Amino acid sequence: MNRKEFLQASALLVPASMMGIGKAEASSVAPAAAAPASYLDSEGFRKNARALKFNADGKFKLVQFTDVHWAPGNAASEVAAERIAEVLDAERPDFVVFTGDIAWGKPAAESYKRTFTPVVERGIPFALTFGNHDDEQDLSRQQIYDLITKEYPKNLTGTVEGLSGVSNFILPIRSADDTRDAFILYHFDSHSYSPLKGTVDGYDWIKPDQIEWYRQCSDALKARNGGTTLPALAFFHIPLPEYNYAAANEGSLLIGIRKEPACAPKVNSGLFTAMLEKGDVMGVFVGHDHVNDYLTTWKGILLGYGRYTGGKTVYCDIPWGNGARVIELTEGKRELESWIRLKGGRIESRCHYPTDFGKEPW
Repeated sequence: MNRKEFLQASALLVPASMMGIGKAEASSVAPAAAAPASYLDSEGFRKNARALKFNADGKFKLVQFTDVHWAPGNAASEVAAERIAEVLDAERPDFVVFTGDIAWGKPAAESYKRTFTPVVERGIPFALTFGNHDDEQDLSRQQIYDLITKEYPKNLTGTVEGLSGVSNFILPIRSADDTRDAFILYHFDSHSYSPLKGTVDGYDWIKPDQIEWYRQCSDALKARNGGTTLPALAFFHIPLPEYNYAAANEGSLLIGIRKEPACAPKVNSGLFTAMLEKGDVMGVFVGHDHVNDYLTTWKGILLGYGRYTGGKTVYCDIPWGNGARVIELTEGKRELESWIRLKGGRIESRCHYPTDFGKEPW
């Protein structure tokens, strides 16, 4: 049993009544048909379609915070707000993405308020993808979505009605001259726990209708771009099974820290394969596993973790404490630079994709 499984099983840390198994089962029933690619013509997409843009130098910087696990009333949570503020002031990002597990107690609304305040105060656009613990407190996923949509300016989190999960949405990054979409950010709801208890235990998986939605949207975005595939990244909470395939391969390069196996679903529903076939997603970034922050590749796609951002409210024995992942994109290039930013200006695991994951030139 690894620490995350212990965390789930321990009634001392998470009472069984908070596990939301019934909710997970109910929310995991896929609709009969996927949402059509006309999502790109929907108000949900169009309202934020021009919110992000490469700067005049052709750069775009985003920061990923993950697993804040804010416990209202627990002073150990305060270091999360401190680190978020420190990272934002040091990096001055164009966009912030939270990849789940913000709330770790009641009232959940306070967890989101305290977590988002440093971002809101600095006027930085941000978005959230849900983790498996977010709706275990006193708010459902839909209630959380409604709350943050109403309360927080510059929140770009979206949803697709009729699609499995709540935090499925796409954000384009516009070109520096604002004439076209230049890059795509996909966000998925990776759900919570397996709906097939006793047959398939562990975590839930991204559903077939979400994958079909991604395929259709990828095709539509390519068509809108004159038949040329736009480079993209994907963000969600629970890692894909391919994270373990890559880590088990002795030929893989891992840059960063790996202190536990990826706590991925035991069912591989095929999202990675869809991304490989569509050819747009060059990197996937997740959270969930608090003591991992590594980058690796599988079949040419970058698989990465954020950096645990919370305080000592859950297991988090990772060297140098909490922090964030920083990702810098360059307009017109299928590449990125990334690093981990920590307390006091410390930077770890700086690397370039794809250069550092290819064959050495010498």
